[in-house]
Amino acid sequence: MPSPDPRSPSLAAGQGLHLGGTLGLALAATSIWIVLGGPAQPVFWAALAVPIVHQLFVLVCWRMELRAGLTSRTIGFRGYLLGFLLLFSARFVTLIAVAWLDQGSLGLPLAARVPLVVLLAAPAFYAIQSVHRYFGFQRAAGADHFDRKYRALPFVREGIFRYTRNGMYAYAFLIFWAIAVAFDSAAALVIAAYAHGSIWLHYLGTEQPDMAYIYGAARTRGQSRGQSRG
Repeated sequence: MPSPDPRSPSLAAGQGLHLGGTLGLALAATSIWIVLGGPAQPVFWAALAVPIVHQLFVLVCWRMELRAGLTSRTIGFRGYLLGFLLLFSARFVTLIAVAWLDQGSLGLPLAARVPLVVLLAAPAFYAIQSVHRYFGFQRAAGADHFDRKYRALPFVREGIFRYTRNGMYAYAFLIFWAIAVAFDSAAALVIAAYAHGSIWLHYLGTEQPDMAYIYGAARTRGQSRGQSRG
């Protein structure tokens, strides 16, 4: 466990952008959903809420761990990881539920959907496989906030990270878009765009300040969590 440090990013650092931007995206998604006729209630609301809850959970656990070691002393890394995985899974469950209830609303023919799904899913699965193979999901979930050994590891330059510095956020989350297109759901497409946008706000508002503190600002400039593991 890293030594607690009051100089680490505060709970509020970067959150004007992160939480303010996410709430703005949620408002925009709701407005579009209303124009679509408000389908898939109340699952749509759950799909909007889960990313906010997930990212708040990660924010609080990360920052409290860095500042005071509080997460390790309460729920521990395993408790954090369990909460992370449950909330991450809930993103998919709620998205699929929206897509199922709203399927067919886009009106795309099967001949158009199949190649679109392949184009979206292929880089997403390559990114997920790269995460699994080159640094593991525990590290991707933020193990460096809890265990100092990860801090000496080099940035990953293999798999999808050979071609992009933000492979996980840029490409892995395309799986949300693929699900929406596969079900031909306009409401799910709105959720996919909202969820993808909100994770980038998490990256900018929460992850970047944390990585600058953990690894040093010069080393982490332009990097994503996916490349902090190797």
